[in-house]
Amino acid sequence: MVRIRGVSRRFPGGHYGVRGVTLDVARGETLVIMGPSGSGKSTLLRCVNGLETLDEGEIIIDGMRVNHDTTDWNKVREEVGMVFQGFHLFPNRTALMNLVLPQTVVRRRPAAEAERNARALLERVGLQGKESRLPSELSGGEKQRVAIARALLKSPRILIFDEATSALDSRSEKAIQAELERIAQGRTTLVIAHRLSTVMDADQILVLNHGRIVERGAHQQLLELKGEYARMWALQQQQAEAKAVLETTVEAAGA
Repeated sequence: MVRIRGVSRRFPGGHYGVRGVTLDVARGETLVIMGPSGSGKSTLLRCVNGLETLDEGEIIIDGMRVNHDTTDWNKVREEVGMVFQGFHLFPNRTALMNLVLPQTVVRRRPAAEAERNARALLERVGLQGKESRLPSELSGGEKQRVAIARALLKSPRILIFDEATSALDSRSEKAIQAELERIAQGRTTLVIAHRLSTVMDADQILVLNHGRIVERGAHQQLLELKGEYARMWALQQQQAEAKAVLETTVEAAGA
């Protein structure tokens, strides 16, 4: 269970990243967060992961408070794995070492054990044979697979995906999205998504604007509200139809 109670994060100048957010995410549920740029999506997830300090409210994960000042903090960190949009890999380290270093430096695992674990995880995400490549030698999709493997190092019960596929081309995005869905099974998952077609099966969808919750519910419920989510859905459907027409036209011209 992730319990968020009256959470606010205020930045210099008085601007709020999130303000007064309250919600629960049950164990094993998937929560998707939507909203325009600057609405507070990433800030909220960074608060859950402890990367942002709360100005108001509290976040409790399985009875443990997300707060640097409590003895629960290290336990909380072990429960949460996060995959970012920008990969955040060590540029001068191989794919293998990007997984070995967090284990040996942070978790003090023996080098041999860390390497075995890293190789197994890279194989799990389809990167067997590419362990010795630097990030610059990997495609965007492959770099994101390394980041996913790294998030799994702790066998976290909670996964956070911060627009994890938005920097990828459409082909890579589909493959990575399938991978994310596979590893999320049985885990509590919090996701920022920019494609509405990927969130239809979410247990909860949250729409933020100016740091506040403006809509909350499942896909069909939000469509029936005919509010912000329904507007975003209709717009993306129109864009998808226009893209399909364009691709058909191009194929016909080349035939």
